[in-house]
Amino acid sequence: MPVSPASLSLIFLLCQLTGPAASGAQQELVGVVGGSVTFPLTHSVDRIDSIIWIFKSTTLVTIQPTTTNKPDTVIVTKNHNKGRVDFLHGNYSLKLSKLSKNDSGAYSVQIHSSSLQEPFTQEYGLRVYEHLSKPKITLGLKSNKNGTCVTNLTCFLERGGEDVTYSWKTLGKTSNESHNGSVLPITWTLREKDMTFICMARNPISSNSSNPIFARKLCEGTAGDLDSTMGLWISLLLIVLILVLIILTMWKQIRKESTEEKRMDTHPEIPNCYPPSGETAEYDTISNPNKTIPEENSVHPLYCTVQIPQKMEKPHSLPTSPDTPKLFIYEKVI
Repeated sequence: MPVSPASLSLIFLLCQLTGPAASGAQQELVGVVGGSVTFPLTHSVDRIDSIIWIFKSTTLVTIQPTTTNKPDTVIVTKNHNKGRVDFLHGNYSLKLSKLSKNDSGAYSVQIHSSSLQEPFTQEYGLRVYEHLSKPKITLGLKSNKNGTCVTNLTCFLERGGEDVTYSWKTLGKTSNESHNGSVLPITWTLREKDMTFICMARNPISSNSSNPIFARKLCEGTAGDLDSTMGLWISLLLIVLILVLIILTMWKQIRKESTEEKRMDTHPEIPNCYPPSGETAEYDTISNPNKTIPEENSVHPLYCTVQIPQKMEKPHSLPTSPDTPKLFIYEKVI
């Protein structure tokens, strides 16, 4: 059935009224802290009454174009955004400068026109990232079995860790290997060639690498962990034994000196007796040296010398000269 020219004109008019309202898929944009980003605006609207840019359901900027040579009317709703917004001449694409993390979120633009039943809309998603700092590496629990070092390396960032992907490079093997993820398991033996591990971190705007980690330095000492532990215990036992021997030796010495002093304090006086010159003496036990002997017995004097230890007090006796030994006279009984 043929279509009249009037019908074609009506279809074209309906397309003009309804078509521009379809905006298409959301556009994803990426910015860097301190930098700028441009929200591109493409449309086919001829007569524009106003343009409204919206951030998280809040009006950011309103533009009223003019048909004369006068500048367009631009209204920025928040003072801190006045020095940050700008528009490219002709199509009103929004340029936002001095980005911060808080600028991440959903943006949209609405174009109002008397020729449209509904405003033309376009949606955007903005993610603002920081430049990545140098990744850090931490060492997990380390064990050694049969001279093999087994451990894990974990890569992380101190700041700017949003939407970050990690990967590892292992240098030193026959063919360089790569591994994805923040954790790298390691198995290395002392017989192997030294290996180097490097962590790489990436986000949508930057990348950075860690300092190299060397397997030999990382696992040094693990091959002899058990021997080192045994050696430490043996050394401690030897030190304890030596201390015990020293204490016992000092205790015996102190006890010996104490015993000698005690003996000197309790040593009895032993007289050193001798007969007159030229005589041979025969002695009997005398219970009382002061006992009187009858005169009829033949008596010969017996001289004795007694030495007194220095620490003992001198017994009460007859006064004598300081250098003269004491003399006791015993009677010789025949």
